Amino acid sequence: MKLLILNANLVNEGQITQTDLLVEDGFIAQISPNLSGRSADRVIDAKGQYLLPGVIDDQVHFREPGLTHKANIHTESMAGVAGGTTTFMEMPNTVPNALTQELLQDKYDIAARTAMANYSFFMGASNDNLDEVLRTDPRTVCGIKAFMGSSTGNMLVDNEQVLDNLFRHSPMLIATHCEDEATVRANNERFKAEYGDRGTAALHPLIRDEVACLKSSSLAVELAKRHNTRLHILHISTAEELALFRNDIPLAEKRITAEVCVHHLWFDADDYERLGNQIKCNPAIKAPHHRAELLKGLLDDRLDIIATDHAPHTRAEKEQSYWQAPSGLPLIQHSLLLMLDFVRQGKLDIQTVVRKMAHAPAECFQIDRRGYVREGYWADLVLVDPNQTTPVTDESVYYHCGWTPLAGQTFTNAVTHTIVSGELVYERGQFLVERAGKRVLFVR
Repeated sequence: MKLLILNANLVNEGQITQTDLLVEDGFIAQISPNLSGRSADRVIDAKGQYLLPGVIDDQVHFREPGLTHKANIHTESMAGVAGGTTTFMEMPNTVPNALTQELLQDKYDIAARTAMANYSFFMGASNDNLDEVLRTDPRTVCGIKAFMGSSTGNMLVDNEQVLDNLFRHSPMLIATHCEDEATVRANNERFKAEYGDRGTAALHPLIRDEVACLKSSSLAVELAKRHNTRLHILHISTAEELALFRNDIPLAEKRITAEVCVHHLWFDADDYERLGNQIKCNPAIKAPHHRAELLKGLLDDRLDIIATDHAPHTRAEKEQSYWQAPSGLPLIQHSLLLMLDFVRQGKLDIQTVVRKMAHAPAECFQIDRRGYVREGYWADLVLVDPNQTTPVTDESVYYHCGWTPLAGQTFTNAVTHTIVSGELVYERGQFLVERAGKRVLFVR
């Protein structure tokens, strides 16, 4: 299929330029302001709209296999596409946990049949599967995921010798969830004894506190420096952790990188009163000053990537008491719009949004020919109308769980078209194909 986009305001590599773009056989064939005479199967006049590289979300939980009453790869990637995400990297704490190469391959097989967006899956680490981890192919898998706190199943890696061996021998990037388990458990017991059935989500940032985050992140950084490991710390949530990261060298030279998630930038602890368990997540959304400092860390490049940690649960699960309700919230359908609202508010510029949500993930994970709008690259593209709004309701989401903590919000931009690997997948509220995603490859 040949697709021609005309008169777009292309946001790419720090510049905004008005141009046309031709997509052919899955790739960007030509970028030029003078393509209006070219023949194509489909022409889109994008006058007044932004053309962006598709969002690459390096941290999602799509719940398949084993937890499909909450979500599945098809529905959640569909929601992602509707919000401008064209590539996702999914976590291994499904059921069964992806702790063997065979179980990891099962997830790739499901995605090949059902994914609307491009996909990769992390190999899971545990206290007893180092041999399996070392079999992972760096060219075809995004990374190794290590839960250094707060995990389900057999995925908590809390054995110090195992961690040392993992960091010493890993053939590729290790992505870590960093919360000190002993600190969290001690806090949990103390607050449970004090509050009992009166406990609410407002306790969450006190139980999963700054000390737990900093202690675990510091250990991960120390291990990575000891072994020169390629480390990526997920969902940084505290001001204190920012001191662990550098901004004096280019991203391509960093051996230790960090991510911030949209909910830690958008919400703060004051929102528990209104939203309760809906925004209960790990690590916790914390006091307002952390949100302000995280934005500063994003702007000065101590934080490299914006992601979602999209993690759906059913409404019934979330409506349980604080102690029983699971952690995680669904976000992928609105992550780009959240950050474009920050642009409207003057907190970010649109070039930074593109850099942190597309360019940086591609560079950080060394993705093959994605994340930029360049001739010869895969055509993963999003058109955004800055003159159209997007009202959010529970009924407007494509998540299998059927709810969003953003209900009632109206965003000041709208995603109108999403192109995945050269295929027009989404157009003004309509999905044009059943699946479109391709397996992401890496240049390592």
